[in-house]
Amino acid sequence: MNKFLFKHIDNSPLILFRIIFGFLIAVEGFGAILTGWVKRTLMAPQETFTFIGFEWLQPLPGNGMLFYYGIMGLMGVLVMVGYKYRFAMFTFTIMWTATYLMQKSSYNNHYYLLILISAFMAIMPAHRYFSVDAKQNPKIKSNSMPQWCVVVFIIQMFIVYTYAAVAKIYPDWLDTTVVELLMKRREHFWLVGDLIQEKWVHYAIAYFGILFDAFIVPLLLFKPTRILGFIAGIFFHLFNSFIFHIGIFPYLAIGLTVFFFQPKTIKSIFFKRKEFYDKGEVIVPKYKNLGIAIFSVYFVVQVLLPLRHWAIKGDVLWTEEGHRLSWRMMLRSRAGITSYKVVDKSTGETIAVKLEDYLTDKQIGPARSKPDFMWQFAQRLKRIYAEEGRDVSVYVSSNVSINGGKTSKLIDSSVDLANVPWDIFWHSDWILLRN
Repeated sequence: MNKFLFKHIDNSPLILFRIIFGFLIAVEGFGAILTGWVKRTLMAPQETFTFIGFEWLQPLPGNGMLFYYGIMGLMGVLVMVGYKYRFAMFTFTIMWTATYLMQKSSYNNHYYLLILISAFMAIMPAHRYFSVDAKQNPKIKSNSMPQWCVVVFIIQMFIVYTYAAVAKIYPDWLDTTVVELLMKRREHFWLVGDLIQEKWVHYAIAYFGILFDAFIVPLLLFKPTRILGFIAGIFFHLFNSFIFHIGIFPYLAIGLTVFFFQPKTIKSIFFKRKEFYDKGEVIVPKYKNLGIAIFSVYFVVQVLLPLRHWAIKGDVLWTEEGHRLSWRMMLRSRAGITSYKVVDKSTGETIAVKLEDYLTDKQIGPARSKPDFMWQFAQRLKRIYAEEGRDVSVYVSSNVSINGGKTSKLIDSSVDLANVPWDIFWHSDWILLRN
């Protein structure tokens, strides 16, 4: 175990990834401002839908979030050049985690992955070569790193890809229903709009997606197939970037492949003047037992968390309970016809709620089709009326379809959602099960 985890190898892959990663998170920060994403998602709403339990974590007022994302972009630049690396990386990790938790209308599994990779990078010795820090303080300069620095990235990506592959093995993906819906929304795309409406293309996307997720890590680990896996990865991720516009993730995934190549290969291409480290020293640190314990617990959680929906009654595709943080990527399309009514407990007055009065267009969709959004909006309505001195109940009538299929009743309309607790670990009975 010591030889496997604490054997020192050349650190070229980590140094290269630091530069790539810093550039990408800088693009993420500045790009969110320039594209208007910050204004649409964090500044336009009266109130954001946070992860449940983080309702106190709301966007900064005024132009605060523009400065917030500007600081994250600046941290990315500092990471890229390796200046005040630890400070920059820890700051970005905390800020990105906060902005992830403060809104979920733009929920994306890749945002969650960015938290995990950022946390890894915050503890990595990624600033000890080809950095401003190493130039200013030659004592920290090093051309080696312990092998665990590579292992943790490989295990994490294996978990992500494996669960992504398994999640796709269900009828609506296998018969291309989901893919067809996804492609239909992109029929206006330049050059490929008509092509991606073809049925054979839908099957190619569906089954290549499963095969890629299932085998990309083994392909990259096995030397004879590494180049094939790398080429497949470039094609897969660039296709996703062009079709789905999912931010930096495709390029982050490509960047992470540096950990699958031999350090000597990375060094010979990108750091030709660097002295190659090949001594193979095994240096066991004092924190060995604590470090192994922390990472063991972490990876056990990473393996179990995506499985939690099996312990919750009902189909996760329908109830959404256990969906998030489980690498269930682009698996379903939800649509709902939903109405909310507020009933004053004292007077019996019934008030129909117009979603447009409270929510942005981006928030209305999930508020019509996702149970946790419905519950949170009910809590918000209760709070708003309480400020007027009124004690109210909130009832929701919702009919939802998944992947364009049969419409069914999702919510028990006789239950006052403003006055029931949210159950984090078990099924909420007011979410009706699909027959």
